[in-house]
Amino acid sequence: MRLSYLLVLMFISPFASADVAGSHDLDVLPRFPGSEIVNFKEQADQERLYPQGTIRRISGRLRYEREVLVQGALTSVTYELPATHTADEVFAAAREALQNQDAQLLYWCQGRECGSSSLWANSVFGNSTLYGSDNQQAYALLRLAEPRHDSLVAIYSITRGNRRAYLHAELLKADQPLAKVLPTPATLSRQLKSTGELRLPRQDEPQPEWTELLARSLNLDSTLRVSLSGANAEAWREALINEQVRAARLEVGESTGDGLRIDVLR
Repeated sequence: MRLSYLLVLMFISPFASADVAGSHDLDVLPRFPGSEIVNFKEQADQERLYPQGTIRRISGRLRYEREVLVQGALTSVTYELPATHTADEVFAAAREALQNQDAQLLYWCQGRECGSSSLWANSVFGNSTLYGSDNQQAYALLRLAEPRHDSLVAIYSITRGNRRAYLHAELLKADQPLAKVLPTPATLSRQLKSTGELRLPRQDEPQPEWTELLARSLNLDSTLRVSLSGANAEAWREALINEQVRAARLEVGESTGDGLRIDVLR
């Protein structure tokens, strides 16, 4: 209820008056009330490498489990957040606002599992303002829904040592069609356990790559029991069992609707 209230405020709140000159919000991401733009850039042609895993520096080189390399028109905006709300609250509201537009969550990390904040600030985003506590950071990478499915949005929140909190958001419109990019198993697991459900409207019938991905995600927590809903829910259940998900953990729910919906059984 609190998060839904915050989302409503994001849409009706007036713009802050202390924004840097020439700046504006991303058209896909409503501003959190009381936030001020402290950094803004628009670049017609920029290459970005967005991590899909913990970021580390090994032998002088950045390393991550997976990555998405894309080039195109980039708009980036950094907000200083109001002291009355935490960075985690604002990050959650931003992520949910994007997912409510059917953006696909490709990666999501929180705290130390993201890696070093200094690397995110300086090596990924090139913005030293974003350097803060490794424990108080969050990052998500999302792909917009059609017809803007060749655009990515990255959001990153951080609380600095002086307790000031920031949200950084980037919209990159690729100049070439994006290749197929799958979420990570840990991301799907986090989303399922955090929200209690996982909606995959484009996954009507079991496909090998998605069956394997979902099985790996579900097996990250062997105690989790779920219900599968959709026109092909029974086929998905059989496919997941074939990928070594225990049958006792999978129930079939509603057999109607587009795609696949997974709900946590309490």
